[in-house]
Amino acid sequence: MNAGDRTASPWGPDRVVLALLGVVLMTGGLVLPGAGSAAAADRVHAPIVGSGSTWSANALQAWIRNVWNNYQWKITYSESGSTQGRNDFANGTADFGVSEIPYAIANSNEADVRPARQFAYMPIVAGGTAFMYNLQIAGKRVTNLRLSGETVGKIFTGVITTWDDPAIKADNPALALPAIPIVPVVRSDGSGATAQFSIWMREQHPALWDAYCPKVSRPMVNGHCGVTSNYPVVPGSGMVSRSGSNGVAGYVAQSHAVGAITFVEYSYALNAGFPVAKLLNAAGYYTEPTAQNVAVALLSAHINEDQSSPDYLTQDLRDVYTSTDPRVYALSSYSYIILPTAVESGLTEDKGYTLADFGAYFLCEGQQSADVLGYSPLPINLVQAGQAQIQKIPGGDPTIKGITDCNNPTFSPDGSNRLANEAPLPSDCDRQGATQCATGTGGAKDTPTDTTKSLETGTTGGTTGTTSGTNAVGSGSSGGGTDGSASGDSSGGGTSDALGGGDSAVVDTDAAPMIAAATPQSIPEAAIGPVSRVAMLGAGVGMLSLAVLPPFLGKRTRTRRLPNPTRGSPRRPKEGSR
Repeated sequence: MNAGDRTASPWGPDRVVLALLGVVLMTGGLVLPGAGSAAAADRVHAPIVGSGSTWSANALQAWIRNVWNNYQWKITYSESGSTQGRNDFANGTADFGVSEIPYAIANSNEADVRPARQFAYMPIVAGGTAFMYNLQIAGKRVTNLRLSGETVGKIFTGVITTWDDPAIKADNPALALPAIPIVPVVRSDGSGATAQFSIWMREQHPALWDAYCPKVSRPMVNGHCGVTSNYPVVPGSGMVSRSGSNGVAGYVAQSHAVGAITFVEYSYALNAGFPVAKLLNAAGYYTEPTAQNVAVALLSAHINEDQSSPDYLTQDLRDVYTSTDPRVYALSSYSYIILPTAVESGLTEDKGYTLADFGAYFLCEGQQSADVLGYSPLPINLVQAGQAQIQKIPGGDPTIKGITDCNNPTFSPDGSNRLANEAPLPSDCDRQGATQCATGTGGAKDTPTDTTKSLETGTTGGTTGTTSGTNAVGSGSSGGGTDGSASGDSSGGGTSDALGGGDSAVVDTDAAPMIAAATPQSIPEAAIGPVSRVAMLGAGVGMLSLAVLPPFLGKRTRTRRLPNPTRGSPRRPKEGSR
């Protein structure tokens, strides 16, 4: 090649430098969380599969959508219930599980041994198990219902069967409650919500729970009715069983299911646009499971801090139930992800890479959306403990954020829970007694109850106003219970026996239970995050530099090498330089 050939080469020094600059700019803008270290340079975010809790599913699915939209991490989560999630993780068909209760829970009357697979627990989000209901007086929705814990216990053990029961009237002095049947709706699948409810019943209302066990042929455990993930139903009692949180919430949300009530995570009532009962706490106030009330309640939770224990980071909620802070919502708890800590049962390091980065994401950025989704964000101590747990995942290289850059709503410089610190005290009308707030709750917070009309019309007006609902529920109740739930699918959808059977039952088949599921949401703080912005900017600048600058500098090069008539001909190369 001669000198003229070198001058005409498309890959001269200038263009090589520019090409390298473009590559640096483009690839530099695409660095993702967890991919910054040399150890992670040759790793890929492999698809992962999880299974379990429907209680926390609305939060999980929102986070999964967000990391896919921002980083293209493919995570598939099956809302199969906590019991199935623990089983799927144990037998290796899921890379991670999600549950409200750990393996081998104390005082359980169900076999649930720890798996041979190596694992660790990590809290993912907090929330309240709410009592979502469908009730009308004189054709008008009731949105301000109040219930004591004992009244709730009697409803879900069949002791109280109609809405005009004196115990419910005592909780609701401003309401002229209708004489219609109560239809308790419970889970037909193994559920963490059921386990949490049964733990609460065993601790707070043992006489009611113990009396219920013989009715459903359940054995006593250590002298009391045992903790269960599978809610026992008395045949012919009028109870309805449905699978999944969507199933129970979707049943209650049907327009003809007037009189129905269920226990489900607060998020489902918000998304369905339905109210939840305010629950009486130990301080004598009726409260609902808002993010702030849950945060206050969980200040009293005891977390297992023994790192040598297989139950490290699990919760003891007994002091939550009895806390005398007037803001507390007593049925508050945490949900857990079950993490793999060894390469086994189908787990690879590339899968671990994805799972660790996902954990780092939802411990910080994901918690920002917890309140909007109907949950309560984790406090700083559990976030820091969780950050240590995700570093045990094989192949993980998570980015660990501190107080100043985690953006968790509970964080404060002194380490206290900012959300709990700022939680307002309940109104005077929420105090147990002769007064009652009319304001709505849950998904119906903007719809107050017309208590004046309720008092004027009385029970007769309420019954008249809900005739069709009463007939629908009443006829279904006679054939309800486990038989009525047998044909209900996993979403609790509008089958012909959706109200528990009976030819005269009217079923709103258009009221799909997905009404209770979370609507797709992107998390505002991460919708177009800094990584995405840098990626787009870097790619744009790199492409621009490759397209525009080389011709310009190439022109300068050609101009510099053209003969100059004022200076003579260009110097000829020395002999042998060719």
